[in-house]
Amino acid sequence: MGRRRVLLRRSSILGALVLVALAVGAGIVAASNVAVGLSEQSGETTVPTWLYLATGVGVVVASALMTMLVTDRDVIANFRDDAVAFPTTRLQTAGSLLLGTLGIAALVFIVVVGLVGPQLGNFSAAVLLTFVGGRALLTIVAYTIGSPWHALNPWRRIAVSLPNGYATYPAWLGSWPAVGTLLALVWLELLVPLSSSARALVAVILAYSALTIGCAVVFSPETWFRRGDPISVWFRLYGAVAPIQRTDDGLEVRYPGSRLSDDDVVTDVSLVAFVLVLVWEVTYSGFIVTVPGVRTVELLVALGIPPQIVYLGLLLAGFALFWTVYWLAAARTRERAETHLSQRHLALRFAPPLLAIAAGYHFAHYIGFSISLWPSLVDTMAAPLNPPENPTQYVLTSWFGYVEIAGLLGGHLLAVWISHTVSFELFPGRLQAIRSQYPFIVVMIFFTTMSLYLVSAPATEPVYVPG
Repeated sequence: MGRRRVLLRRSSILGALVLVALAVGAGIVAASNVAVGLSEQSGETTVPTWLYLATGVGVVVASALMTMLVTDRDVIANFRDDAVAFPTTRLQTAGSLLLGTLGIAALVFIVVVGLVGPQLGNFSAAVLLTFVGGRALLTIVAYTIGSPWHALNPWRRIAVSLPNGYATYPAWLGSWPAVGTLLALVWLELLVPLSSSARALVAVILAYSALTIGCAVVFSPETWFRRGDPISVWFRLYGAVAPIQRTDDGLEVRYPGSRLSDDDVVTDVSLVAFVLVLVWEVTYSGFIVTVPGVRTVELLVALGIPPQIVYLGLLLAGFALFWTVYWLAAARTRERAETHLSQRHLALRFAPPLLAIAAGYHFAHYIGFSISLWPSLVDTMAAPLNPPENPTQYVLTSWFGYVEIAGLLGGHLLAVWISHTVSFELFPGRLQAIRSQYPFIVVMIFFTTMSLYLVSAPATEPVYVPG
C-alpha cells in the first residue's frame, strides 16, 4: 500500500507539472506555414521570454520525473509487448485495392487539375490536396491512427505492374537516397513557388514520379519503397508512432508509441539520419520565418552569397548540428552506462523515440493549418476547375494554442517514456538503465526547447522566396 501511495503521489506531481507547463505554454505555438503560403493567418502570438523559458523548465522537470516514476520491469515489458491482433487478410486485400485505386486517382487528379485548373494556391485543388491533404492531414493520420500509405502509394501501384528488378540495390546505400531526396524536397519548397503555381507543383510531381518509378523498376518496388523513396520512409517511420500497426497476418493494436521500442524500426545509420531530418525539417521551417532567421538570411545574402545557397547551407548546417549533438549523446551514454554495447548500437536503439518528438512537432505546426484550410480544400475539390471566388477558411479560436502545445509536449513526454523503456531493455541494472538514458533525454530537451523558442517568436515572411 505504501508503494502504491508513493506512485500515486509521484503521478499527481507529474500531472500537476504537465498541467502547469500546458498552462504556461498555451498560445505560444504558431504554425510555421508562412513558407507554404496558403494560409492568410500566421497564427503567431508574441510572449515574454520568461513564458517559454518557464515552459521549458516544466518540460525538463516532467521529463526527469518520468524516468523515476516506473522502474518495474514487468510494467515496462507490458507496455512494450501488449498487443491485440486482428487477422484481416481478406479485408486488407480489399482495402489495399480500394486505397490503391484512390491513390492513383488522386495523382491523376492533381496532375490534370494542376495543369488546366486555377493556378493560385488557395484556389487550386491540386495545391490544397498536396499540402493540406497529403503533407498535413495524411501525416497526422499516420502517427495518430496508422499509416495507410503502403496501400495508398500510387507510384508503388504503377511500379509493380511493370517489369522490374534489373539491378541489385547496393547494401551500403541504405536509406541515404531517401535522406538526400527529402532534404532536396525541403529546399525545393523554398526555391520553387509550389504553393502559388499549380503548374510548378505538377512539374515537380512529374519529375519525382519519373525518378521514383524508374528507381523502383531498376531495383524492384519492394526494395526501393522500403529504403530509397523518402515519402514511403516518411510514412513508415511516422506510422511507427501510431497504435494500429500492419503485420504479415493483418493488423494489431498496441499502446501508442510502443512500436518505437522495437529493434527493427531503425536498422542502420542512414535511418538515424532520416529520423533527425524529420525533427530538423519542421524546426527549419519555423526558423526561416522568424525574425532571427530572416536576419540571418539577409546578413549572408549581403555578404554576396546567393539566397538559394544560403537556404541550402542553413538546411544542411542545422542537420549537421542535430547529427553531431545526437552522436555525442550516444557516446556519452556508452560512457555513463559502462557497457560493451557499441556507440552505433545505442544510436540505433535510441533513435526511434525521436519520432514521437517529430510527430509532436508536426502536430503542433500543422493541426491549426489543416483545420483552417480544410473548408478551402472541400470547396475546391467540389468544383476543381471553377472554385468559389472566396474559398472558406476557418479562424482558430484563442484557446487553440492549448491543443498545439499539448501536441508538442505530449510528443516530448512520449519520447522520454520510450527512451526509458529502451534503456531497461538494454541494461540489466536499474541504476545503469536510468543513468544511460540521461544524455538522450538532454538531447530531447534541447530539441523541444529549440522548437518552443522558434514557435514563440513572431512569424514573418521569408525573404528571397518566390511568392
